[in-house]
Amino acid sequence: MSDSNRTDFTNPSTFILLGIPGLEAAHIWISIPFCVMYTIAVLGNFTILFIVKRESSLHGPMFYFLCMLAITDLVISTSTLPKMLSIFWFNSREISFSACLTQMYFIHCFSTMESGILVALAFDRYVAICNPLRYSTTLTNSVVFKIGLAVVLRSGIITLPYPLLARQWPYCRTNIISHSYCGHIAVVKLACADIRISSYYGLFDLFSVIGMDVFFIAISYIQILRAIFRLPTKDARLKTFGTCISHLCAISALYIPDLVSSLMLRFGHNLPLHFLVLISSVYLLVPPVLHPISYGVRTKQIRDRLLRLFTHKEI
Repeated sequence: MSDSNRTDFTNPSTFILLGIPGLEAAHIWISIPFCVMYTIAVLGNFTILFIVKRESSLHGPMFYFLCMLAITDLVISTSTLPKMLSIFWFNSREISFSACLTQMYFIHCFSTMESGILVALAFDRYVAICNPLRYSTTLTNSVVFKIGLAVVLRSGIITLPYPLLARQWPYCRTNIISHSYCGHIAVVKLACADIRISSYYGLFDLFSVIGMDVFFIAISYIQILRAIFRLPTKDARLKTFGTCISHLCAISALYIPDLVSSLMLRFGHNLPLHFLVLISSVYLLVPPVLHPISYGVRTKQIRDRLLRLFTHKEI
């Protein structure tokens, strides 16, 4: 902590994370819902992975994509929440420069990966509803693997400039990060240099990647809705559309908080700092918590296998 007040250093070996600035006295209370949400996220996503692995009947394209989604949720939450809780519980605020950049990379890489997986799930729903007879021949294991590989490579390459740019800036003002984790903007704002290239790249990433993904998802759902409205009965339309509800919930859980959080951090200068930090911290936990709940409740195959698992244990 002795370095935290100095202004004559360059590229400090450690950063100091403040947690939720202005709410330090309430850190213990704030940690309770965060801990509960993290527990739900871990248990929920591991449950999906366990059920899909256990049940051979679920070894299909949609469930493979769900497993990818569960893994990304686990990585995002685990790369941030343990450090947050150590700040809240033990006042362990220090994080090394390298660990900070690594955390930054994991957060942005797997968030981008999550967006790509939602596009893959939209494509899965499109083929299942619009071309059901060609589903098994279109989404083969080879195709699913190639889609997954493309999502991983895109995320890894697009996110790489974040830590590379952040590493090259000189940090000679302070090493105190007024945040609970090493987000891109929160870190580069500490640099004593013109960081417009980092800020512009972040906005480019936000609007180009998410914009492109939302575009493809929208095209898929336009075709899906056209196919649904051509069904002969209202019950058939509702039943078919019901298979998309979980995916729509996952889309809302990711894109809405992500967009709101990113824009508030850049342009919400008049908002209280503790509010901005709290919202951006909660945003990281919303998708990992809601995804297993929405898919576990709304997807009949997973719900039935889960009930059967508990029923057998009781017997």
